[in-house]
Amino acid sequence: MSTAPPSAPPSAPEKMTPEGRRSAMGAFLGYFVDFYDIYLPTIALAPAMAYFQPPHLDTVVATTVYYLTFVVTLLGRPIGAAIFGHLADTIGRKTATMVAVSGFGVVTLLMALLPGYDSWGWFAIAALILLRLVDGIFLGGEYTAAVPLAMERAPRSRRAVVSTRIMLGYPMAFIAISAITTLMLYIAPTASGAYLEWGWRVPFLIGALLSVVVLLYYRKVEEDGPAEKPAAEKGPSPLKQLFAKGPHRRSLVQVFVLMTGMWLSLQTAVSMMPGLLTSVLKLPSTQVTIATMLMFLVLGGVYLGVGRLAERVGRRPVLIAFGALTATVAAAVYWLMVATADAGDGLLWTLLLAGVVVVIANAPWSILSAYIPERFGPEVRATGFGVGYTFAVLIPSCYSFFLLWLSSLMPYEYTQIPLVVVGGVLAVIGAVMGPETKNADLGATGKETVGE
Repeated sequence: MSTAPPSAPPSAPEKMTPEGRRSAMGAFLGYFVDFYDIYLPTIALAPAMAYFQPPHLDTVVATTVYYLTFVVTLLGRPIGAAIFGHLADTIGRKTATMVAVSGFGVVTLLMALLPGYDSWGWFAIAALILLRLVDGIFLGGEYTAAVPLAMERAPRSRRAVVSTRIMLGYPMAFIAISAITTLMLYIAPTASGAYLEWGWRVPFLIGALLSVVVLLYYRKVEEDGPAEKPAAEKGPSPLKQLFAKGPHRRSLVQVFVLMTGMWLSLQTAVSMMPGLLTSVLKLPSTQVTIATMLMFLVLGGVYLGVGRLAERVGRRPVLIAFGALTATVAAAVYWLMVATADAGDGLLWTLLLAGVVVVIANAPWSILSAYIPERFGPEVRATGFGVGYTFAVLIPSCYSFFLLWLSSLMPYEYTQIPLVVVGGVLAVIGAVMGPETKNADLGATGKETVGE
């Protein structure tokens, strides 16, 4: 197991520089747009999928098509992480970020303009899936470049807190897309056909506009060191260094194990929670939507508390503790929620239990934007962050197939629980494998930075 080098924390609280504040705000805006865009198919497009499909399509095929519009974006993110991580570590974090933001802005706009099945036939859904794949590539590139830059410019004693503020983009984006979709369904009801024709386009157009806002803001962020590094001083490509035998690869393996557990818990305990409550447990969709928005509002406050805790006791014990809580408490509450689910008098109780699961499984994500960059040296930091953070989503993305297999062993509504337990256990193992990083010097190089 790796051990971090002794390093005394600063004697007085450090202040954010103007460059650090701008970089952190840019990373927050990027995360906000990223997660907003991720939830477009699951929230905004779900009521309008019939627009892209032939009438009377078989339910299994329709469900598979719907699932593809979400999963292809996740599959595109690792590709973007590898491409833009390399660019960020070689030509500069800011340049790579602006290219990525421009890319997913254009792609989101193109999706908003797509015709439906009546005009293009099956090519309409094929075009949507293809654009979602390309969108995922650019989205994976955005945070891969922006987050390491923000962490490199954050004071060492405040990196975890800055990380939580950046990660607030996740719950805020979920609340925003839910609120916008709910409003559009009220203005353009599906019963009248208005939402199918044009209502779903509005959230996509807003997503494209948000990317313009991020791009304009990021112009004020100063470029970073790699762009100014003379070509003669550059070594092997960051991706090659990352996978070469040595400390970088050991850090990558550790982060991959940790993030596989984190993604598995997130997918089964959080991402599919609304669908489980409405489709499987038959709770009213309106109440579930409102309750989910409240859950994420509470989660934002929890994020800030976890960040302060990680500054006091360190990242490693916080990650271990929440991994253990996910595997035990969250799994037990999940079982209780399913076992006592009631769309009548027990509705509030069921939604409260769901909120407990969402908060526990999601809370440790708040410090990952600090922890993962702290595990890699500057020459591979963006690549390491992007690859470690994003490639780990590939196995958890198959969770729907895992659920089908588990449904042969237990009732389907309980199949998420074993995956939540496995996710929590993997998170604990991954955290134990790595060192404490709160005193890491992100201005150092290679071995000294990550304490190998």
